Amino acid sequence: MTDPLKIIEAAESAPFISPTVDVGRVMRRVIYALLPGILAYIWFFGWGPLTNLVYAVASALFFEALMLAIRQRPLWPFLSDGSAVLTACLLALSLPPMAPWWLLLLGSFIAIVFAKQLYGGLGYNPFNPAMAAYAVLLISFPLEMSQWLLPLEIHDKLLNLADTFRYTLNAQLPPGITFDAISSATPLDKLRTGTGLGQTVSDIRNAPVFGIIAGNGTEWVGVGYLLGGLALLGMRIISWHIPVALLLALAVMAGTGYLIDPQQHTDPLFQLFGGATMLGAFFIATDPVTAATSARGKLIYGAGIGVLVYAIRFWGAYPDGVAFAVLLMGMTAPLLDQYTVPRVFGARRKSWRG
Repeated sequence: MTDPLKIIEAAESAPFISPTVDVGRVMRRVIYALLPGILAYIWFFGWGPLTNLVYAVASALFFEALMLAIRQRPLWPFLSDGSAVLTACLLALSLPPMAPWWLLLLGSFIAIVFAKQLYGGLGYNPFNPAMAAYAVLLISFPLEMSQWLLPLEIHDKLLNLADTFRYTLNAQLPPGITFDAISSATPLDKLRTGTGLGQTVSDIRNAPVFGIIAGNGTEWVGVGYLLGGLALLGMRIISWHIPVALLLALAVMAGTGYLIDPQQHTDPLFQLFGGATMLGAFFIATDPVTAATSARGKLIYGAGIGVLVYAIRFWGAYPDGVAFAVLLMGMTAPLLDQYTVPRVFGARRKSWRG
Protein backbone atom coordinates (compact mmCIF):
# COMPACT_ATOMS: atom_id res chain seq x y z
CA MET A 1 0.00 0.00 0.00
CA THR A 2 1.36 3.41 -0.98
CA ASP A 3 2.29 5.74 1.86
CA PRO A 4 0.33 9.03 1.51
CA LEU A 5 3.21 10.96 3.10
CA LYS A 6 5.57 9.81 0.35
CA ILE A 7 3.09 10.98 -2.28
CA ILE A 8 2.89 14.42 -0.64
CA GLU A 9 6.69 14.66 -0.38
CA ALA A 10 7.09 13.68 -4.02
CA ALA A 11 4.50 16.25 -5.05
CA GLU A 12 6.24 18.99 -3.10
CA SER A 13 9.66 18.21 -4.58
CA ALA A 14 8.66 17.85 -8.22
CA PRO A 15 9.83 20.55 -10.69
CA PHE A 16 6.43 22.00 -11.42
CA ILE A 17 5.89 24.50 -14.24
CA SER A 18 5.08 27.91 -12.82
CA PRO A 19 1.87 29.52 -14.04
CA THR A 20 2.40 31.74 -17.10
CA VAL A 21 -0.65 33.95 -16.59
CA ASP A 22 0.05 36.68 -14.07
CA VAL A 23 -2.41 39.56 -13.88
CA GLY A 24 0.14 42.03 -12.57
CA ARG A 25 2.67 41.19 -15.26
CA VAL A 26 0.08 41.51 -18.02
CA MET A 27 -1.20 44.84 -16.72
CA ARG A 28 2.31 46.25 -16.41
CA ARG A 29 3.17 45.25 -19.96
CA VAL A 30 0.03 46.92 -21.27
CA ILE A 31 0.95 50.09 -19.37
CA TYR A 32 4.49 49.96 -20.79
CA ALA A 33 3.03 49.57 -24.28
CA LEU A 34 1.14 52.85 -23.77
CA LEU A 35 4.40 54.76 -23.32
CA PRO A 36 5.10 55.52 -27.03
CA GLY A 37 1.67 57.10 -27.38
CA ILE A 38 1.99 58.96 -24.08
CA LEU A 39 5.40 60.38 -25.01
CA ALA A 40 4.11 61.51 -28.41
CA TYR A 41 1.08 63.04 -26.70
CA ILE A 42 3.28 65.08 -24.34
CA TRP A 43 5.68 66.05 -27.15
CA PHE A 44 2.95 67.50 -29.37
CA PHE A 45 0.52 68.86 -26.75
CA GLY A 46 2.58 69.76 -23.68
CA TRP A 47 2.32 68.60 -20.09
CA GLY A 48 -1.48 68.28 -19.99
CA PRO A 49 -1.57 64.50 -20.53
CA LEU A 50 0.88 64.06 -17.65
CA THR A 51 -1.29 66.02 -15.20
CA ASN A 52 -4.26 63.92 -16.30
CA LEU A 53 -2.30 60.77 -15.54
CA VAL A 54 -1.19 62.01 -12.12
CA TYR A 55 -4.71 62.91 -10.98
CA ALA A 56 -6.31 59.79 -12.44
CA VAL A 57 -3.79 57.26 -11.11
CA ALA A 58 -3.67 58.78 -7.62
CA SER A 59 -7.46 58.97 -7.27
CA ALA A 60 -7.99 55.50 -8.78
CA LEU A 61 -5.62 53.90 -6.28
CA PHE A 62 -7.31 55.78 -3.44
CA PHE A 63 -10.82 54.64 -4.43
CA GLU A 64 -9.58 51.10 -5.05
CA ALA A 65 -8.06 50.96 -1.55
CA LEU A 66 -11.19 52.48 -0.03
CA MET A 67 -13.51 49.95 -1.65
CA LEU A 68 -11.24 47.05 -0.79
CA ALA A 69 -11.23 48.16 2.84
CA ILE A 70 -15.02 48.45 2.86
CA ARG A 71 -15.31 44.98 1.31
CA GLN A 72 -12.75 43.64 3.80
CA ARG A 73 -10.35 42.48 1.11
CA PRO A 74 -6.54 42.55 1.36
CA LEU A 75 -5.15 45.77 -0.09
CA TRP A 76 -1.73 44.95 -1.49
CA PRO A 77 -2.60 41.97 -3.76
CA PHE A 78 -5.26 44.01 -5.55
CA LEU A 79 -3.51 47.40 -5.54
CA SER A 80 -0.34 45.86 -6.95
CA ASP A 81 -1.99 43.98 -9.82
CA GLY A 82 -2.00 47.14 -11.96
CA SER A 83 -5.65 46.96 -12.99
CA ALA A 84 -6.62 50.22 -11.27
CA VAL A 85 -3.55 51.98 -12.71
CA LEU A 86 -4.34 50.78 -16.24
CA THR A 87 -7.97 51.89 -15.91
CA ALA A 88 -6.77 55.30 -14.74
CA CYS A 89 -4.31 55.59 -17.64
CA LEU A 90 -6.96 54.77 -20.26
CA LEU A 91 -9.36 57.27 -18.70
CA ALA A 92 -6.70 60.00 -18.45
CA LEU A 93 -5.62 59.54 -22.07
CA SER A 94 -9.24 59.70 -23.23
CA LEU A 95 -9.98 63.05 -21.55
CA PRO A 96 -8.85 66.44 -22.89
CA PRO A 97 -5.34 67.47 -21.77
CA MET A 98 -5.28 69.92 -18.86
CA ALA A 99 -8.70 68.75 -17.70
CA PRO A 100 -9.61 70.12 -14.25
CA TRP A 101 -8.58 67.94 -11.34
CA TRP A 102 -12.13 67.29 -10.21
CA LEU A 103 -13.05 65.82 -13.61
CA LEU A 104 -10.31 63.19 -13.27
CA LEU A 105 -11.32 62.57 -9.64
CA LEU A 106 -14.97 62.05 -10.56
CA GLY A 107 -14.07 59.87 -13.53
CA SER A 108 -11.87 57.63 -11.38
CA PHE A 109 -14.64 57.37 -8.79
CA ILE A 110 -17.15 56.25 -11.42
CA ALA A 111 -14.71 53.81 -13.03
CA ILE A 112 -13.41 52.16 -9.87
CA VAL A 113 -16.43 52.29 -7.56
CA PHE A 114 -19.47 52.01 -9.82
CA ALA A 115 -18.12 50.23 -12.89
CA LYS A 116 -15.73 47.83 -11.14
CA GLN A 117 -15.90 47.30 -7.37
CA LEU A 118 -19.69 47.32 -6.96
CA TYR A 119 -19.85 44.45 -9.44
CA GLY A 120 -17.31 42.42 -7.46
CA GLY A 121 -13.97 43.73 -8.65
CA LEU A 122 -11.67 42.72 -11.47
CA GLY A 123 -13.15 39.96 -13.62
CA TYR A 124 -16.77 40.63 -12.69
CA ASN A 125 -17.39 44.04 -14.29
CA PRO A 126 -19.71 43.77 -17.32
CA PHE A 127 -18.53 47.05 -18.88
CA ASN A 128 -15.13 48.58 -19.50
CA PRO A 129 -14.66 50.82 -16.41
CA ALA A 130 -12.67 53.55 -18.16
CA MET A 131 -15.15 53.83 -21.03
CA ALA A 132 -18.14 53.76 -18.69
CA ALA A 133 -16.66 56.68 -16.76
CA TYR A 134 -15.81 58.51 -19.99
CA ALA A 135 -19.37 58.17 -21.29
CA VAL A 136 -20.85 59.50 -18.03
CA LEU A 137 -18.47 62.47 -18.03
CA LEU A 138 -19.12 63.26 -21.69
CA ILE A 139 -22.87 63.33 -21.18
CA SER A 140 -22.72 65.19 -17.86
CA PHE A 141 -20.00 67.76 -18.60
CA PRO A 142 -19.96 68.44 -22.37
CA LEU A 143 -18.15 71.79 -22.00
CA GLU A 144 -15.21 70.47 -20.00
CA MET A 145 -15.02 67.38 -22.23
CA SER A 146 -14.70 69.48 -25.40
CA GLN A 147 -11.78 71.73 -24.38
CA TRP A 148 -8.97 70.17 -26.39
CA LEU A 149 -5.54 71.74 -26.87
CA LEU A 150 -3.92 72.86 -30.09
CA PRO A 151 -0.62 71.16 -30.99
CA LEU A 152 2.38 73.14 -29.81
CA GLU A 153 3.67 73.84 -33.33
CA ILE A 154 0.59 75.96 -34.08
CA HIS A 155 0.98 78.37 -31.15
CA ASP A 156 3.94 79.64 -29.11
CA LYS A 157 2.20 79.60 -25.71
CA LEU A 158 4.17 76.73 -24.21
CA LEU A 159 3.26 76.15 -20.56
CA ASN A 160 5.74 74.58 -18.19
CA LEU A 161 4.75 71.78 -15.84
CA ALA A 162 4.09 74.13 -12.90
CA ASP A 163 1.80 76.36 -15.00
CA THR A 164 -0.07 73.30 -16.24
CA PHE A 165 -0.69 72.01 -12.72
CA ARG A 166 -1.73 75.51 -11.63
CA TYR A 167 -4.34 75.71 -14.37
CA THR A 168 -5.78 72.27 -13.61
CA LEU A 169 -6.07 73.18 -9.92
CA ASN A 170 -7.50 76.71 -10.06
CA ALA A 171 -8.00 77.53 -13.78
CA GLN A 172 -5.32 80.25 -13.77
CA LEU A 173 -3.01 80.75 -16.73
CA PRO A 174 0.12 82.93 -16.88
CA PRO A 175 -0.48 86.63 -17.71
CA GLY A 176 -1.12 87.28 -21.37
CA ILE A 177 -2.33 83.76 -22.15
CA THR A 178 -5.98 82.83 -22.54
CA PHE A 179 -7.29 79.30 -22.86
CA ASP A 180 -8.98 80.15 -26.17
CA ALA A 181 -5.54 80.89 -27.62
CA ILE A 182 -4.25 77.38 -26.92
CA SER A 183 -7.43 75.32 -27.42
CA SER A 184 -9.51 74.27 -30.39
CA ALA A 185 -12.08 71.76 -31.52
CA THR A 186 -10.69 68.41 -32.55
CA PRO A 187 -10.26 67.61 -36.26
CA LEU A 188 -13.12 65.11 -36.06
CA ASP A 189 -15.34 67.76 -34.49
CA LYS A 190 -14.38 70.32 -37.16
CA LEU A 191 -15.18 67.86 -39.92
CA ARG A 192 -18.51 66.93 -38.42
CA THR A 193 -19.51 70.57 -37.88
CA GLY A 194 -18.19 71.74 -41.26
CA THR A 195 -19.85 69.05 -43.35
CA GLY A 196 -23.08 69.67 -41.45
CA LEU A 197 -22.89 73.29 -42.61
CA GLY A 198 -22.39 72.26 -46.24
CA GLN A 199 -18.61 72.67 -46.43
CA THR A 200 -16.46 70.19 -48.33
CA VAL A 201 -13.85 67.99 -46.72
CA SER A 202 -11.05 69.50 -48.82
CA ASP A 203 -11.93 73.02 -47.62
CA ILE A 204 -12.19 71.96 -44.00
CA ARG A 205 -8.84 70.15 -44.05
CA ASN A 206 -7.02 73.37 -44.96
CA ALA A 207 -7.21 74.36 -41.27
CA PRO A 208 -3.90 74.14 -39.37
CA VAL A 209 -5.25 71.54 -36.93
CA PHE A 210 -5.09 68.96 -39.73
CA GLY A 211 -1.88 67.14 -40.45
CA ILE A 212 -0.61 64.87 -43.20
CA ILE A 213 -3.14 62.06 -42.82
CA ALA A 214 -5.24 63.05 -39.80
CA GLY A 215 -5.02 65.62 -37.00
CA ASN A 216 -1.88 67.67 -36.53
CA GLY A 217 -0.06 65.87 -33.72
CA THR A 218 -2.83 63.38 -33.02
CA GLU A 219 -1.80 61.29 -36.02
CA TRP A 220 1.62 60.74 -34.41
CA VAL A 221 -0.02 59.89 -31.11
CA GLY A 222 -1.99 57.27 -33.04
CA VAL A 223 1.27 55.93 -34.50
CA GLY A 224 2.61 55.63 -30.94
CA TYR A 225 -0.40 53.61 -29.85
CA LEU A 226 -0.05 51.46 -32.97
CA LEU A 227 3.56 50.65 -32.09
CA GLY A 228 2.53 49.79 -28.53
CA GLY A 229 -0.29 47.62 -29.83
CA LEU A 230 2.05 45.74 -32.15
CA ALA A 231 4.33 45.12 -29.16
CA LEU A 232 1.37 43.62 -27.27
CA LEU A 233 0.66 41.37 -30.24
CA GLY A 234 4.30 40.33 -30.37
CA MET A 235 4.25 39.45 -26.66
CA ARG A 236 0.92 37.64 -27.13
CA ILE A 237 -0.74 39.77 -24.49
CA ILE A 238 -3.60 40.32 -26.92
CA SER A 239 -4.70 38.40 -30.01
CA TRP A 240 -5.00 39.91 -33.47
CA HIS A 241 -8.72 39.23 -33.91
CA ILE A 242 -10.28 42.30 -32.29
CA PRO A 243 -7.87 45.05 -33.47
CA VAL A 244 -7.67 43.70 -37.02
CA ALA A 245 -11.44 43.27 -37.30
CA LEU A 246 -12.06 46.72 -35.80
CA LEU A 247 -9.59 48.55 -38.03
CA LEU A 248 -10.64 46.62 -41.15
CA ALA A 249 -14.35 47.27 -40.58
CA LEU A 250 -13.71 50.96 -39.94
CA ALA A 251 -11.53 51.19 -43.06
CA VAL A 252 -14.17 49.48 -45.20
CA MET A 253 -16.89 51.82 -43.93
CA ALA A 254 -14.72 54.89 -44.47
CA GLY A 255 -13.53 53.68 -47.87
CA THR A 256 -17.08 53.05 -49.03
CA GLY A 257 -18.18 56.53 -47.98
CA TYR A 258 -15.09 58.08 -49.55
CA LEU A 259 -15.76 56.37 -52.88
CA ILE A 260 -19.38 57.49 -52.86
CA ASP A 261 -18.73 61.15 -51.97
CA PRO A 262 -15.14 62.23 -51.15
CA GLN A 263 -16.32 65.76 -50.36
CA GLN A 264 -18.48 64.58 -47.47
CA HIS A 265 -16.49 61.56 -46.25
CA THR A 266 -12.85 61.39 -45.25
CA ASP A 267 -10.43 58.76 -46.49
CA PRO A 268 -9.81 55.58 -44.45
CA LEU A 269 -6.39 56.69 -43.16
CA PHE A 270 -7.95 59.73 -41.53
CA GLN A 271 -10.44 57.56 -39.69
CA LEU A 272 -7.78 55.06 -38.64
CA PHE A 273 -5.32 57.62 -37.24
CA GLY A 274 -7.82 60.23 -36.11
CA GLY A 275 -9.38 60.44 -32.68
CA ALA A 276 -9.01 57.48 -30.35
CA THR A 277 -9.06 54.75 -33.00
CA MET A 278 -5.66 53.18 -32.30
CA LEU A 279 -6.02 53.53 -28.54
CA GLY A 280 -9.42 51.88 -28.74
CA ALA A 281 -8.38 49.10 -31.11
CA PHE A 282 -5.36 47.83 -29.17
CA PHE A 283 -5.90 48.91 -25.56
CA ILE A 284 -9.63 49.40 -24.90
CA ALA A 285 -11.55 46.97 -27.10
CA THR A 286 -9.16 44.13 -26.20
CA ASP A 287 -10.11 44.19 -22.51
CA PRO A 288 -10.19 40.46 -21.66
CA VAL A 289 -12.99 40.87 -19.11
CA THR A 290 -15.61 42.71 -21.15
CA ALA A 291 -14.75 41.59 -24.70
CA ALA A 292 -15.75 38.40 -26.46
CA THR A 293 -13.45 35.45 -25.82
CA SER A 294 -13.96 32.99 -28.70
CA ALA A 295 -12.07 33.56 -31.95
CA ARG A 296 -15.18 34.10 -34.08
CA GLY A 297 -16.76 36.13 -31.31
CA LYS A 298 -13.74 38.44 -31.22
CA LEU A 299 -13.95 39.01 -34.97
CA ILE A 300 -17.64 39.91 -34.78
CA TYR A 301 -17.06 42.01 -31.66
CA GLY A 302 -14.20 43.98 -33.23
CA ALA A 303 -16.01 44.46 -36.54
CA GLY A 304 -19.12 45.68 -34.73
CA ILE A 305 -17.07 48.28 -32.88
CA GLY A 306 -15.52 49.49 -36.14
CA VAL A 307 -18.92 49.87 -37.80
CA LEU A 308 -20.38 51.66 -34.79
CA VAL A 309 -17.40 54.03 -34.52
CA TYR A 310 -17.92 55.20 -38.08
CA ALA A 311 -21.69 55.40 -37.70
CA ILE A 312 -21.41 57.54 -34.57
CA ARG A 313 -18.74 59.78 -36.09
CA PHE A 314 -20.74 60.43 -39.26
CA TRP A 315 -24.38 60.24 -38.15
CA GLY A 316 -24.26 60.44 -34.37
CA ALA A 317 -24.24 63.37 -31.98
CA TYR A 318 -20.58 62.99 -30.94
CA PRO A 319 -17.46 63.46 -33.08
CA ASP A 320 -15.74 60.31 -31.78
CA GLY A 321 -17.59 57.13 -30.93
CA VAL A 322 -15.00 54.68 -29.58
CA ALA A 323 -16.31 54.68 -26.00
CA PHE A 324 -19.96 54.23 -26.95
CA ALA A 325 -19.12 51.58 -29.55
CA VAL A 326 -17.12 49.56 -27.00
CA LEU A 327 -19.91 49.80 -24.43
CA LEU A 328 -22.61 48.82 -26.93
CA MET A 329 -20.70 45.84 -28.27
CA GLY A 330 -19.79 44.86 -24.71
CA MET A 331 -23.47 44.15 -24.17
CA THR A 332 -23.33 41.56 -26.94
CA ALA A 333 -20.18 39.80 -25.70
CA PRO A 334 -21.98 37.13 -23.60
CA LEU A 335 -24.29 36.33 -26.52
CA LEU A 336 -21.38 36.16 -28.95
CA ASP A 337 -19.50 33.77 -26.69
CA GLN A 338 -22.56 31.57 -26.33
CA TYR A 339 -23.14 31.18 -30.07
CA THR A 340 -19.54 31.14 -31.29
CA VAL A 341 -18.10 28.46 -29.00
CA PRO A 342 -15.87 26.22 -31.15
CA ARG A 343 -17.02 22.64 -31.67
CA VAL A 344 -15.46 20.10 -29.32
CA PHE A 345 -12.92 18.00 -31.21
CA GLY A 346 -14.44 14.66 -32.18
CA ALA A 347 -18.04 15.72 -31.52
CA ARG A 348 -20.64 15.77 -34.27
CA ARG A 349 -22.56 18.88 -35.09
CA LYS A 350 -26.26 18.72 -34.38
CA SER A 351 -28.49 18.83 -37.41
CA TRP A 352 -30.90 21.69 -37.79
CA ARG A 353 -33.74 19.32 -37.00
CA GLY A 354 -32.07 18.26 -33.75
